Amino acid sequence: MKRNESGSRAIGNVGDMMVSNDGAREESLRMVSSQPLDNEPVSDEELRPHVLDGFIGQPRLKAQLQLFLEAARKRDVPPDHILLAGPPGLGKTTLAMIVANELGVPIRVTSGPAIQHAGDLASILSSLDAGEVLFIDEIHRLPRPAEELLYIAMEDFRVDVMVGKGPGASSIPLTLPRFTVIGATTREGMLPSPLRARFGFTAHLDFYPHEELEKLIERSASVLGVTLGPGAAHQLSLRSRGTPRIANRLLRRVRDWAIVHDLHEVDVDAVRDALALYQIDSEGLDRLDIAVLKAICTNFAGGPVGLNNLSAMVGEESETVETVCEPYLVREGFLIRTPKGRVATAKAWTHLGLEPQENDVNKLF
Repeated sequence: MKRNESGSRAIGNVGDMMVSNDGAREESLRMVSSQPLDNEPVSDEELRPHVLDGFIGQPRLKAQLQLFLEAARKRDVPPDHILLAGPPGLGKTTLAMIVANELGVPIRVTSGPAIQHAGDLASILSSLDAGEVLFIDEIHRLPRPAEELLYIAMEDFRVDVMVGKGPGASSIPLTLPRFTVIGATTREGMLPSPLRARFGFTAHLDFYPHEELEKLIERSASVLGVTLGPGAAHQLSLRSRGTPRIANRLLRRVRDWAIVHDLHEVDVDAVRDALALYQIDSEGLDRLDIAVLKAICTNFAGGPVGLNNLSAMVGEESETVETVCEPYLVREGFLIRTPKGRVATAKAWTHLGLEPQENDVNKLF
C-alpha cells in the first residue's frame, strides 16, 4: 500500500497500476485502531482460541494435527497442505488460524467465490512468502481454471503466467517459495479428485457432543463476561444442534436477555425463557423445523410427502428446507427420507404432542 502526494492511499495490483482515491470522503479514510476499547463488544474473532490446546472438542483430530505440526517444526519445513472438511460452524476457520499461529507464520485468507479468474489466484500465490499459510474457504467453489492452476502450485510450487493474447501469447513460469495451503469445505464430494489428492492431511470435523459444547459455552461465557448458573451451560448445549457457532450465538442472545432483565447470573429458567422468545425449543428445533414437522404430521398424515409439496406448505424454498432443516431433523431421528418422500418418525409425533396416525406407511418403519 502506497500514498500519493496528497497523502491519500493508493491501491496497486500485479501490474503496478496505481489507482488513487483522492475523491473519497475524508471520513472514509480515518484510521481505526486494532486495539479494542474497554466498552467495545467482544467479536467472534476473540471468542476463538489461538492455540491448539485451547481448542475444545475434536480430540482425535487435535492429536493428529498436533503430531502433524510438531513433525513439521522439527524438520524445519512448512507442513503439507491441509484440507478441513465438515458441516458449517464446527471450527474449520478457527483451526486454520491456530495452525498459522502454532507455526508462527502469517496467514493469507481468501475464499473460493472471491477468486473469479485464474489470474486472481496467480496474483495471490506470487505474493506469498516462504512458509506462509494460504487459507481458502469454500475451496470447492473455485472456478475450474483456478483449480488447475492450484494443482501445479501445490505440487511443484510454480505458476505459469500467460503474457499477451492470441498467437503471440507466451507462458512465463514463476517459481514460488514453499508454502502451505489450508482448504476448508462443507462439501468434500464436490472437490475434484486431483485437487483432493494434493492435500497431505485431511481433517474431518464431527458434530460436538453435549459435554464438549458445555465446556465451550463456559469458556465463551467467561470471555463475554456472562455468569452462568448451575445447569445453564448444559441447557444451552442441548439446544445448540451440536455446533459451536450456534452455541455462541445462543449464548449472546441469552446474554441480551440477562442485560435487559438486570440478571447478575443466568440460570436455567433464564435460558429457557430467553430461547422461548426466539422460538427455540428443548431439542434445538426452531420455527421452521417445527413448521416442517407439523406440516408432515397434520397435513400429510405423517407422510410420505414430496419436497416441493412440503416447501409450499411451510412457505419456504425447497432448497432451504432440504439444506437447512432436513439434515438436523434426519440426524436427530425426527424425519426419514424415503424414495417416495419425507416421513415423520414416532419421535416427531411425540415431540409435537400428537398421537401418531396409523397408516400403511408408518407400519413400514
